[in-house]
Order: sequence, then C-alpha cells, then structure tokens
Amino acid sequence: MRVSTVRLQEFKKEIDVIQMLLEAGLFQEKERWILEMIRPERLMRLYQVLNQRTRYISVLLEAVDDGHNQAAVLRTADAFGIQDISVVTGNQPFEPSKKITQGAHKWLTIKKKPDLQTAVKDLKSEGYQIYATYLGDGAVPVEEIDLSKPTVLIFGNEHKGISEEAANLADGKFYIPMYGFVQSFNISVAAALALQEVTKRARETAKERYYLTDKEKRELYLEWILKTLRPQTRKKVQKRLEMSGQSLANHESSIHRLTG
Repeated sequence: MRVSTVRLQEFKKEIDVIQMLLEAGLFQEKERWILEMIRPERLMRLYQVLNQRTRYISVLLEAVDDGHNQAAVLRTADAFGIQDISVVTGNQPFEPSKKITQGAHKWLTIKKKPDLQTAVKDLKSEGYQIYATYLGDGAVPVEEIDLSKPTVLIFGNEHKGISEEAANLADGKFYIPMYGFVQSFNISVAAALALQEVTKRARETAKERYYLTDKEKRELYLEWILKTLRPQTRKKVQKRLEMSGQSLANHESSIHRLTG
C-alpha cells in the first residue's frame, strides 16, 4: 500500500511533537498513547500556551454580577496568560457569557469561594499579597504596585466597586491614572489595563518565578488534553488510566476536577 507524502509528513510531525513533550518531562513513555489521540498541531498549541502561563499574578472578582463583565475578565486573564481566577459572588450567580469568553473559560482554573474573607485567607496562605482597585486615599498608581512577590488584584462590583471589607483586607490599593472627567473605567476595561501592566512588569522582575513549575505544567497539560477530548472518549481515557495504574499522583487532582 502506498502512503502519500502528505501523510508521511503528518506522521513525522506527530512523532516529533510527541518526542519533544516526552523529552520536556511532561509525559512518560508509558503515557505516549494519550498524546497519540490529539493532533500534533493541537499538542503544540497547548504546549506553547502552557509555557507562558502564570500563577504569579492572579485575579479575585468580588460581586461582579453581569455575565458579560464576568466573561470579559476571564477572556482578558487568558489573553495575558493568567491561570487562576477566584470568585466571590454578589447578587447574581457566576455565569459568564460563553459568547464573550469565546472558550477562554475552558482553559482557566476558576475557584469559587463562599465569602471574601475565605477567599483572601486562602490566597494569603498560598503566599499572595492582595491589591484592590480603589479611588480613595492610600492607593498607588497601578504601575507602582510592588511585584516582588506573587500578587492578586481584586476587581469589584460594576456599580459600587470593591467593598469596605475588601479594602480593609487588602495589603495595598491601586488605581489606574485617568485624565478626563470620568472617574472610573468599566470593570472589563480596568481589568485589561491593569493586567497588561502587571503581567508585563512581573515577567521582567520575577523572571523564572513568574512561570509555572514543572509539576504545575504537567498537571495542567493533562487537564487541557482531557478537555479537548469528547466526553465519551475522555471517560475511556480515564478508565484506561485507572485500570493500568497510570493515573499518577501528579494527575489525579486534574482528573478529579474534570469529573467531580
């Protein structure tokens, strides 16, 4: 049987990408079969994005009620490589518009918290400092936020901004300089401007600390691969992993988040 030149080239590309992922330590040889289920172009795209992902900068949304605004912030976070979003709901549930996110929500780790105090406590226990958007005294321009340690930015309600509780719990406050008659931006615009500034500076100041650890990359890459599969195929993959004893401690939390 003759094999077309195009197919041979595709096969070589697949082998090259898989070998690269194995050499990078994201997968072991016994896990090759998982990679063979995904087109090499998709594997490469996931890998490229993975290498730019960060948990050094994170976002906490407090009582952002509008689904379009929720979605816009998620899309912005993904665009700037931010992986984790913590959410404390207000008067409306957290239901970001999928039309606005354009699928960005699929690739993010969204952590819903029961209240603001719990959210801040959890983030600080992970080593984060908290900065809240604020127009009052004591706030610094966004470009002056100290990014020497992992940082979370709090964005508040569309109409009221952050709560007094958030202002009191935050380690610092910031604002985006403005020179017109209006005093504030829409939350989606504010998030885009602030996140562009802090991610740009944090990449330069934190250097390697800015990016995911090897363990985090390994876990997240598998999670993303599973999300690209159809539900029925995903179940088969999970079952095979369990039966062969290849679920691997590093992967279990990722698999659980998808099925739990």
